Amino acid sequence: MNREFSFIILTFNEEIHLPRLLESIKDLHAEVFILDSGSTDNTLKIAADYGATVKSNAFVNHPKQWDFALNNFEVKTPWSIGLDADQVVTPELFEMLQQFRDEDYASINGIYFNRKNYFQGSWIRYGGYYPIYLLKMFRTGIGYSDLNENMDHRFIVPGKTMIWKKGHILEENLKENDIDFWFKKHEKYSDLIAQEEIERMQKLRIQTLKPSIWGNPDEKKASLKRFWWKLPLGLRPYLYYGYRMVFQFGILDNKTARKFHYIQGLWFRKLVDKKITRLRNP
Repeated sequence: MNREFSFIILTFNEEIHLPRLLESIKDLHAEVFILDSGSTDNTLKIAADYGATVKSNAFVNHPKQWDFALNNFEVKTPWSIGLDADQVVTPELFEMLQQFRDEDYASINGIYFNRKNYFQGSWIRYGGYYPIYLLKMFRTGIGYSDLNENMDHRFIVPGKTMIWKKGHILEENLKENDIDFWFKKHEKYSDLIAQEEIERMQKLRIQTLKPSIWGNPDEKKASLKRFWWKLPLGLRPYLYYGYRMVFQFGILDNKTARKFHYIQGLWFRKLVDKKITRLRNP
């Protein structure tokens, strides 16, 4: 059994994704913990077949679900790796993890992985979607879930972090091949984000991280979010979409990826702003 790290995975009806992920990590011989939120398909059977330890918890949002996972599994390794069920570890990242030794990272508390995001079979290469560094590996008991977020999930660690630019996690939600699934999911997401922004306006939520354009990837994102919240509702989706397509070269992506930029970068942002306006003026 791997003595360096363990995996923690969230699931809900992931029979289409979970085998893909577990196959990509099984030869690391690390313990796998799965927190499920009421799957009705073969997810739990697949988890059992791979020898994972499984718990269940009702889903509220991703930050709270991760908080439950980090506080309710008995992870005995010095490091934990938190992955989403629709992600896959590439062979290059697998090799880096295979060579990982805790003693080589004595001064480090967290490691960012590089992500490649796919939509309906197409890599979203431009529009600010690559590279994207996600804090996925952290010291057990030190990394925690940011509960000041209602929608965007992130792990936080105090102390020093580093970025692994080589090796990737590939993320592709195969359920989104059905575009109706994508729209229904983002209808729910828009409710969470709109409510979060209202609560921030009311000073009921604060940013856990100190925003810094020169900081780590999450501190940079926190700085951009602070700027985003100051932009005019209704106008900011067009500013963002234009910036994403022109200055971040989204226009160079293929037709499928450009469709993603439109629905995620403009349609979705407009929906959020409409819901914020509705909440402010009931």
